[in-house]
Amino acid sequence: MPSYTDIRRGGWIARLPPAWVPYVHLARLDRPIGGWLLFLPGLWSILLAGAPAGRSVWLILLFLVGSFLMRGAGCVVNDMWDRDMDRKVARTAGRPLASGAVRMRGAGVFLLALLAASLVILLQLDRAAQLLGVASLLLVASYPLAKRVTWWPQLMLGVTFGWGAPMGYVAANGAREAAMLALYGAAILWILGYDTIYAHQDREDDALVGVRSTARLFAGHTRAFLAVCYGATLGLLAVAGGLAGLGGGFYAALILPAGLLAWQICRIDIDDPGLCLRLFQLNRETGLAVALAILLGHA
Repeated sequence: MPSYTDIRRGGWIARLPPAWVPYVHLARLDRPIGGWLLFLPGLWSILLAGAPAGRSVWLILLFLVGSFLMRGAGCVVNDMWDRDMDRKVARTAGRPLASGAVRMRGAGVFLLALLAASLVILLQLDRAAQLLGVASLLLVASYPLAKRVTWWPQLMLGVTFGWGAPMGYVAANGAREAAMLALYGAAILWILGYDTIYAHQDREDDALVGVRSTARLFAGHTRAFLAVCYGATLGLLAVAGGLAGLGGGFYAALILPAGLLAWQICRIDIDDPGLCLRLFQLNRETGLAVALAILLGHA
């Protein structure tokens, strides 16, 4: 497998003051796909909860900004934990902490700034949603440890990245209902699938440094594993829609995200890191298609 990196140095990044660039890379602002993927389960749940339009739009905006801030904070925490391992992996060796472009003290100050901005967003929500937001910090802090102790760090990422599902539902109507739990389960399995695709970019390097992942665990059986994850995702989405009383438009519109998920399963080549990245990125459109289906289910 050739050396490969997804760090972007051109485009708008090249026009920034040089001192800013390492921090943009540290927060992955050059690769906003992670912020979108963190945001989407919250978007699903806000729409599923069916709050009044004005409140839903306000919550969606808060969750959008908060997701990008918390994704940046999570990346800083991850890189602080993983800086020594990152130096040994081709795709991550150029990350700011691994390469020495940012020191630990600078990363710590930057992390506090991101968390402070996230707190401003969190304080706009009601108390129950605030408590869920605080609880998510434990997940963000512990996720980097998962790859050291389990073959299932992608499942831990699912629990963490999918946290917007219960948080958004509670923020929208204050309830904790079965539909919320089904949606959270769908988000976890969806993330488990797409992060397994993502992890195939590093599969061989991870084996050399002892990092565990579902990409390594399932290897040549990845296509079958994705079929299980994505099939269960669609099943739980259907259950969530039924429990929330969505109409037939929801089930008809699920054909689009189902097709996008099937495309990933059919197209994956675990030895092509560029293709794995493109299939992983396709999940932004997949998640938006699910959100559209929920909207149509309320029509």
